[in-house]
Order: sequence, then C-alpha cells, then structure tokens
Amino acid sequence: MYEKILVLDFGGQYNQLIARRVRDNNVYAEVLPYTTPLEKIRETGYKGIIFTGGPNSVYKEESPHYDPAILKLGVPVLGICYGAQLITYMAGGVIESAPVSEYGPVELHVEQSVLFEDIPSHSSCYMSHTDYISRPPAGYTVTAHTADCPCAAMEDREHGIYAVQFHPEVTHTEYGKQILRNFLFRVCGCKGDWIMSDFVARSIAEYREKIGDRKVLCAMSGGVDSSVAAVLLHKAIGKNLTCIFVDHGLMRKNEGDEVESVFKKQFDMNLIRVNAEERFLSKLAGVVDPEQKRKIIGEEFIRVFEDEAKKIGSVDYLVQGTIYPDVIESGLGASAVIKSHHNVGGLPDCVDFKEIIEPLRDLFKDEVRKVGTELGIPDFLVWRQPFPGPGLAIRVMDDITREKLDILRDADAIFRQEIANAGLDRSVSQYFAVLTNVRSVGVMGDARTYEYTLALRGVVTDDFMTAEWAKIPYEVLEKASKRITNEVKHINRVVYDITTKPPATVEWE
Repeated sequence: MYEKILVLDFGGQYNQLIARRVRDNNVYAEVLPYTTPLEKIRETGYKGIIFTGGPNSVYKEESPHYDPAILKLGVPVLGICYGAQLITYMAGGVIESAPVSEYGPVELHVEQSVLFEDIPSHSSCYMSHTDYISRPPAGYTVTAHTADCPCAAMEDREHGIYAVQFHPEVTHTEYGKQILRNFLFRVCGCKGDWIMSDFVARSIAEYREKIGDRKVLCAMSGGVDSSVAAVLLHKAIGKNLTCIFVDHGLMRKNEGDEVESVFKKQFDMNLIRVNAEERFLSKLAGVVDPEQKRKIIGEEFIRVFEDEAKKIGSVDYLVQGTIYPDVIESGLGASAVIKSHHNVGGLPDCVDFKEIIEPLRDLFKDEVRKVGTELGIPDFLVWRQPFPGPGLAIRVMDDITREKLDILRDADAIFRQEIANAGLDRSVSQYFAVLTNVRSVGVMGDARTYEYTLALRGVVTDDFMTAEWAKIPYEVLEKASKRITNEVKHINRVVYDITTKPPATVEWE
C-alpha cells in the first residue's frame, strides 16, 4: 500500500490545493474533515499530517478545534495559516489580533530550518490573516518573519511539529513547492510511491474482484472524466459494462455523433445512445436558477439510467466520472458549498442501483489525464476540452430553449476552432462561449439590430481550484468575434471575460 499524508480540513479556501501540491510529488494526500476521530487517524498510519487554513479565530467557541493529543502521535505535523495558529493554541502559545493584517504577497525572511533548505533567506510568500502568533509555545523556535509578522514560521523539530503563517500551496509563494517538498521528504521521510500506472493496475484489479460478473452501467458523457472512468471499468470487466450515453440536447456541436463513433468503433464498448432532448428540455422549460438547473439535470440523468437499466435487466452498479474538484465544490467537511455538481450534490436521494462507483473521485484533472494516457486513450480524447455535466444548460443564461442552444453551439464551435487554429488548444486550459441574457443595440448593413451578447471565456490553471484568465492574443479574439457576428444569427456583440477564480468560478453558472 502506498504512503499517505493526511490533510486535515479546517475549512479554508485552499484546502484541496494542498492535497494537489502534495500529489505533485508523487505522494498520496487524503483530505478528511476536522471531525475525524483521533483513533481513526492513529490507526491509518499516515506518514505526516497537514493542518489546513480556515476563516476562523482559534479563540472563538464555534471555531474548529482538535484533540491536542494529535501532536503527540509521533507523526510529523505541518500547520498552515489557521493550522499554525491552532498548533500554537493547542501547545500553549498565544494568538492575538495582528496590529497589521497581511493579505497578498509579502517579503519573507527565513532562518535555518529543515523546512527551508534550498530556499534563499529572502523571498516572497502569500499571506491572508488578521490574527497572528504573538507568543510561540514553549519549546518552539521561530524560523521566519515578515515586516509585520514576527512569527511567520516556527518549529518543534524534536517532535516534528512545524507551522507557517503563510500559504506555501499557492503559486504566489515563491518557494512554496520546495517548502512542501522539504516537509514530505526531509521531515516525513516519504519515498514518493503515488504513481498513476500503479493506480491504474490497482483499480482494475480492485473493480474486477469487487464486481465480478455482475452488470454495470456507466454514465457516459464523452468528456475526459467519464471517458477515462468508462475505459478503466471496461479494462476491468469487459462486456459486463454497458455505457449509457444520454444525449440530452445540451451537448456541443456534433458531439453526440463523435462520442458514439469513438467508443463503439475504437474501444468496442457496449454503448447505448439515448436521445432524450425532449425529456430534458421539457423539465428545464422556464427554469432560470443555475442550482435548480443542475439538480433537475442530475435527477433526470439518474432516471434515464434507471429506465435503461430496466431494459437491460439486472444491473447492480452505476459508474460516474466524478473527480475531486466536483466533490470539493459541492461541499466537503467544513468547506463551503460553491455549487452543486450534478454527479455529486445534484443526485436524488434514492436510485435503483446497489451502489454508485466513482473510480476517479479522488483524482484531480491532471491525474485523470495521466490515467487516460496509461489506459491507452488517444490524446484527442484525453485532452478534450473539459465540459460540465449539465452541458450547455449552464452556459445559456436565463431560461433554456432549443433556439438558444443552437445559437450557442454554433458560436462555441467557432471559438474553439480559432483557438485550435492559433495553436493554443493545449496552453489554454479551458475555453468556451456563454450566451448571456443581455441584449443590446447593434447595426448590420443599414438595419438596426437588438440581439444577444455572447461572452467568451478562457482560463489557465493546473488544478481548476484556482485559475487565471487566459491572455489570448487580440488577433485571435478579433477573428473569433468577426466570424461569430457574421456567421451566427442573433448575436451582435462579443465580449471576453477577464476574471480570475476566485472571485469567479470557471463556469458562469
């Protein structure tokens, strides 16, 4: 069994990013809420524990706390931001409101420490706090400071307890990756045995044994996640897997035909295409709230699968391509719900299957792509543009009609073509069009128009937990805009979204 690092979740916005950074070093990170019993942590045999950040003050009664005995397990601990303050609180130090709050990049000065090996004495770190450690606990040594934070890092090296007030997991901390690497390999003694080829072999063996000769349905959308999940299960159980591709009328241009062709011909899978456009559009008629759209689509997906399962006969399992960011944004532990994902928070309470199998639930997007490559899936599928489960329903603002969907399909196809033509399809992580509910005055020829505004969105990210807007060249945007307004009816204005995540999400709804 591979080594594990526990990321104990205290409700901060970068919690899952910590796990992502740990896995960058081929070390498996598991995120559990702060309500996890100490005995469970003790029995698991973690190589190290990371306390995450959080929005609270440790002295508030309602703030998340933990049993101080966790510091005496003999397992190395790293506290980040709130986690650092919690270690201070548990070990008898003092936390106070900082005279000067620190937000954003700050100059960091470090002393000699195993945590800061191969790091210069001066560098930039990312801070986000209003409280600070005013007096470290007895036995702890201060190892870093900033102009306004006298204890930016501290350690009890004898017992393997380390704490940093800043966030090493974010890219704005100049040497954050090295700090985490030092903790993993120099403090915890990890070897780095979390390898995707091992994950594939282990998963295939696990599901082959678990499922045996029982029947399984896979929720196939044609996107990266469900495609990888389907091929993984196909390798494990072969023809006992039936993939149900629900064409809900919310797909991108020509996508339904492409999905059917690839998986039937290239992978020889049992694939059933269900044309359910009328069924979905009737359920979505007049619905404008994005959360309601997601939940309606999530429930209808399950109902379609149930109907198809009855036609097939006895089916025990349903496979879905849920991945870690889906779970995170639907709420995990102390973390806030950002939006419900149709394959997580949008599922109905009762489904007619023995169990739902989510083989990729613990993987980030880049890990899913690595698994896809290991499985032999062609690059054009592995690197397919991410597409939300609810499809174009959450890229059409306001109510949904077939006419709006067709407008968006044509415009989105043009934008994706121009990105590919410019050779940017691998460097821009996700790019798509959104049909807004804004209409504006325009002029075409000698006539006045009053038509839709189309928004183009492009982001660059390596984890989809945070994202920068893509700096697509003006000439590419200009060409896409001209083509869309000339070739697609009912659009007379095109805008480009330059918002990062956070504060926005990648999708508009």
